[in-house]
Parts: sequence; structure tokens; C-alpha cells
Amino acid sequence: MATGVCRSDWHGWRGHDDDIRHYLEKHGDSFVPGHEASGVVVEVGSEVTRIKVGDRVAIPFILSCGNCRECDRKRPTVCEDQNQPGFTMLGTFAEYCALTRADRNLKIIPEGVSFVEAAALGCRFTTAYRAVLQQGQLCEGEDEPSHKKTVAVFGCGGLGLSCVAIASAFGAKRIIAVDVSNNALLKAKELGAIDTVLSTLSTDTEDYDSQNGSVFRNITALTDGVGADLTIDAGGFKQTCLDSVFCCRRGGRMVQVGLPANPPILPMARVAGREITIIGSHGFSSVNDDREVSALDHILDLVKQGKLQPNLLVDREVSLKEGVQELMNMNKSSPIGMVMITTFRDSISKM
Repeated sequence: MATGVCRSDWHGWRGHDDDIRHYLEKHGDSFVPGHEASGVVVEVGSEVTRIKVGDRVAIPFILSCGNCRECDRKRPTVCEDQNQPGFTMLGTFAEYCALTRADRNLKIIPEGVSFVEAAALGCRFTTAYRAVLQQGQLCEGEDEPSHKKTVAVFGCGGLGLSCVAIASAFGAKRIIAVDVSNNALLKAKELGAIDTVLSTLSTDTEDYDSQNGSVFRNITALTDGVGADLTIDAGGFKQTCLDSVFCCRRGGRMVQVGLPANPPILPMARVAGREITIIGSHGFSSVNDDREVSALDHILDLVKQGKLQPNLLVDREVSLKEGVQELMNMNKSSPIGMVMITTFRDSISKM
């Protein structure tokens, strides 16, 4: 089994998530984080028929219900009654994890795909897939196919680097990566970024003038004054959000996928005047349906073929005890790439 340490877990730990607060109000004062995982099935309920004991499974962090209005509209990512490990229910920072709606949501991991790769698909990599391709529409538009589009990614932690990798794999003309860390930008280059922009760090509490900042000036110069066709805020900071709006071209598309703890006031006059489309992107859900191949099936097949390599985003593997410390370290900074917990039992006995 493997489970990732994600900034979303940090947000929950810091009290930024309403679902966790509601869980604690109902069930008491203890909680288990963790939401991007893979593992082996050891037991199934009486109504489970598709998933079997011994199956190697990938766990999408959104477990949709299949019965609500949004599921009927084939929008399970915004299911009205979704369950989320690590948010609405106990999560995957544990040796064992109980999950609901297994037949509908869990995916069998094909041979040749590791637990670490499958866990990387549970949240950040598949979230990036949805943000870049589905919500960002990188490959859509007859007049503007992907090979003509410039993509700018703001914030190059695990999620942002996944966005870079997905945009590269699906043929973006140019990818610009923005981060405060030179090491993160070097990793973005390895994953397909053509240009990198080093940002200066501002706090979420201070005023930030994006239009007169170095990021806006650099991206404006790199795009010959036009701006990027698709901008993605993968950082979830006031600075990355504002830069994503200001660096988007006229008629372009901005995707908000990072989770801002302190949402900024957006320049809506600029959004309206330049007809910028702003769209949210919330995780990823993949439904088992015998009538069609799901997006996660497609992604797993691409990983098996080596066309997508989520393992390249994994910075290191740690024990459960070390994973808790990694979560606490996010008070100061995010790791470059993904940190995966892969050792559980020995670590538990020492905690």
C-alpha cells in the first residue's frame, strides 16, 4: 500500500476544511487524514460484487454516490453526497482503511503499475488531469488545438508539477512554470516546462500588486505581450491566484485548482473586459461503468504504456511516522514533488 502526503491534508489538519469539522462534531475529537492511496483488498461487504479480496486497487479520493442529480448528469466530481477519505470519513494514514461504495469507485490496478504510481493517481495526478484536460480544455477547440496553446502553471508542488507533466504529455505548445523555489523549477523543466519564472514570496496577508509584479512582466514578455492561453493556480495562495488571472490572455481560461486559505479579491473588471473564463476544478472521480472506459482507466493504461510517469513526481518514500512530520513541515514549505508513505506496520508500533 502507499498513500501520499498532500497539502489538502495539511489544510484539513489546520482546520480549514468544513467536512472534517462536521465529522469531529459528530464523532469526537480524533481523526485520520490521508486521501490519495492504493492497497490490497482484505475484506468486502455483503453487497460488493465487483471488487474481490486480494485485488490491488487505486482509490479515487472522491467516492460518488451514483444516485444524485450530479451523478445522473455524469458529473461525479461534484456529487451531492460524495464521501472523501480523510475529509468526510477516516482516511488513509493507517495500515487499514474502510471505504464505501467500492464497486462503483475503486479501480483495479493493472499489472506493471506499482502501488506508488497508483497512489499518485489518487489525487494530485488525476486532479491535474481534470484541471488541464477537462476543465482547462487543453485539447479542445478546432482553431486552437493543444500544440498551439501556451500553459502557465503557478505553484510547482506535487499538484503543479503534475499539471506540467500532463500538459506536456498531451502536447501543449509551451509550458511556463512559476514557483518560489529554484529546485521546483528545475523539476518542472525535467517534466516538460519550456520556460520557468522564479517568483518572490509574499504572504497571504499583505497586499500584492500582480500587475506590477515580476511574474506578470516575465510572462508578458515570454508570450509577446499576449499572455497564456491557459493559466492554472496550483498553489492556492493569494499571489498565485492573482498572477493566474493577470497572466491569462484575452479570451483565455484560468483554472483554480489550488485551495486558497485566504481567498483574494479578484480583478473582475479585468476578467469581464478581457472575457477570461475562470473555472474551478475539484479533484477527480472515476466511476466503474461497463458501458464506457473511464478517465482513470485511460490514465492507468497510459501509465502502463509508459506515456505517463507519475513516479517521476515522487520525491521520496517515508514511513507513517515520518509522514506525520512531513505534514507538520508544510507549515513552512511544501515538498518538491510528492512524498509517499509506504511503510506502515513497523512505524505504527513505534508511535
